[in-house]
Amino acid sequence: MGFFDFGTIFFLIAAVVIFFQLRNVLGRRTGSERPPFDPYTASRTREDAAQKSENVVSLPRKRAPGEPAIDAYAAIDAFAKPDTDLNKGLRTIKDNDPSFDPKTFVDGAKMAYEMIVMAYADGDRKTLKNLLSREVYDGFVAAIGDREAKSEKIQSSFVGIDKADIVSAEMKGGEAHITLRIVSELISATRDKAGAVIDGDPETVAEVKDVWTFARDTRSRDPNWKLVATEEED
Repeated sequence: MGFFDFGTIFFLIAAVVIFFQLRNVLGRRTGSERPPFDPYTASRTREDAAQKSENVVSLPRKRAPGEPAIDAYAAIDAFAKPDTDLNKGLRTIKDNDPSFDPKTFVDGAKMAYEMIVMAYADGDRKTLKNLLSREVYDGFVAAIGDREAKSEKIQSSFVGIDKADIVSAEMKGGEAHITLRIVSELISATRDKAGAVIDGDPETVAEVKDVWTFARDTRSRDPNWKLVATEEED
């Protein structure tokens, strides 16, 4: 058997001392350690943060002192040339109805036009009543009644709208009135009791030009516009 020299004994003693020092340090809490990772708690924390984020509502930013006000007529000026009668009329409507936007109005008028044309062809009085003024409704219903009395039917297919341009706008008292020139394409034919075509052509797409006026009481909470006048352009 060999023997231990002084150097070997020294290193053994040093190793034992270092071991006990590390054990004391590693086994002791200093208060600055990170808590153990809990995946369930972390998941709940992320969910709570997401919910708080979803519940946050961004409020409109207040205008800083000296910051220019937003141009209330920007959409109108982009739609109709400034200083024209049409621009002035649209501005007057905007003054009475801050939510008014000419482009949005035209989009809605185009939808209403198609609904009215097809409701008239189908004799749909309920739909017409919601979209027409009393005077225009009475005229449409009278024409439908006359057609039904003769056992005539209109066969129609709406193709689309080529143009829908605002030609005039004005306030009449508390009512806003806007007139549009609408150019549409329609396949329409009127058949008699026997089914024979007495007007129009069921195979031909016809161009139809109408001048329609819509109105809305700006003092009312009802946001809907109604057709108040119709004219067919030659």
